[in-house]
Amino acid sequence: MDSSDAKPGRADSPNTFENAPRDQDAIYQGGHVVARVTNPHVDSNAREIRFEELSNSDAMLLPEDCEFREYRILVQKIEDAAKIQKGAAHKGRVLRGVTAEILGYWEQ
Repeated sequence: MDSSDAKPGRADSPNTFENAPRDQDAIYQGGHVVARVTNPHVDSNAREIRFEELSNSDAMLLPEDCEFREYRILVQKIEDAAKIQKGAAHKGRVLRGVTAEILGYWEQ
């Protein structure tokens, strides 16, 4: 396959997301940012991460695993969810009081 056939975000693309540094305050699925995090707390002993808030999370597929920093995670609990108006600082779906299970480590 030549480079004109490569699609952005695919592993065979010369400009893949794997080559770019990841945002430490973002959650990724399929190599794309799907949410922004506020006040994450990693509890390695409990194998979970608690987030005060996830914003701009419309594209996040909740039943699927995600990547956050070096962790592979799966959201297990959400205390509150709301859809914020477009004029607000945080747009889209906002999830509060989120607990995610640490499944393992993301391989870079």
